[in-house]
Amino acid sequence: MTTTLSLVILCALMALMLASKTERAVQIPCHTGEYTKDGECCNECPPGEGVVKKCGATQTVCSQCLDSETYSEDYSHTEQCKPCTECTGLMRMETPCTDSNDAICVCNYNYFFSTMSGTCEPCTVCPVGQGVYIHCDHDHDTVCEECVDSTYSDRESSLDPCLPCTICEEETEVQDAACTPVSDSICRNPLLPPYFSTTPDMDPTLPFTDYPLPDSPDSPDSPLPGGETTTSSAGSPRFLGHGLNENLIPIYCSILAAVVVGLVAYIVFKRWNSCKQNKQAANNRAATNNQMVTPEGEKLHSDSGISVDSQSLHEQQQQQQQQQQQAQAEVQAQPSHSHTPEQIEVRVDSGSQPDSAPPEV
Repeated sequence: MTTTLSLVILCALMALMLASKTERAVQIPCHTGEYTKDGECCNECPPGEGVVKKCGATQTVCSQCLDSETYSEDYSHTEQCKPCTECTGLMRMETPCTDSNDAICVCNYNYFFSTMSGTCEPCTVCPVGQGVYIHCDHDHDTVCEECVDSTYSDRESSLDPCLPCTICEEETEVQDAACTPVSDSICRNPLLPPYFSTTPDMDPTLPFTDYPLPDSPDSPDSPLPGGETTTSSAGSPRFLGHGLNENLIPIYCSILAAVVVGLVAYIVFKRWNSCKQNKQAANNRAATNNQMVTPEGEKLHSDSGISVDSQSLHEQQQQQQQQQQQAQAEVQAQPSHSHTPEQIEVRVDSGSQPDSAPPEV
């Protein structure tokens, strides 16, 4: 009875487990719609990874994409890593390629992508009398507008907008020319000399030397209080202060070059002088080592005794031995003369003194 009851309970538990698995299978749908042979839903590779082995007998196998070389943007159980797009020609890279996003290429600067031609085309340049309303970008062309309401544009440009016209000061200036869409207004101060103009149309590139000097007796030019020079000519008046500054630039460059050359020459001279001194010192040391120094013994006679150094004493001993040998040779060579030992010792001690007659006994 107990055994039968245990089998019933075990069967009930198994039925509950099977029912739970079936319920979970129904509640969790398979997004890929494909299953392995074991009935498992095939996994998807996330962005940044591509499929190496597709789902079938076994589960899907994914691999990491190489940054800046391959990419994968979407979840997939079938797609592999794709190669990154390369920007060539008139295209430039706006966003680099990563493992999960492809590179984004746009048109180069001063070009825009035309949807009609499907290529990059140069940006439109606004003509004189028109200014830039919207600047050109990689996805749209320049938008120009007419210069109105006291604005003007006196040059062609794809960057500059319409500029506001100059307003003459009512108390000190008069207007010689009104502002137009293609030119600015011209103002003049009647209190200034006629050859001076306050118009912004000044050419700073005119050379200073093309005009007579202010101190010339025949020249109508004169310096202004600020030290700036002006001139009157047949054409439009010009301001010469900028030309003078530009002429000073070559002078500054020449002075700087002279300083650099002098510094280099000084360094070269110091190095040459140092090498010369080192060479002379080496020659002096060599000459000192090669010089033969002959030491001389000093013999000092006094009431207290004799003082000599070791080298001189050694030489004196050698000299005495030579003198003794010489005296013995002379004695042997002259047997007729009789010399006592005292006389020989006196001869040896006397050194180079001549022989004296023996004393009488």
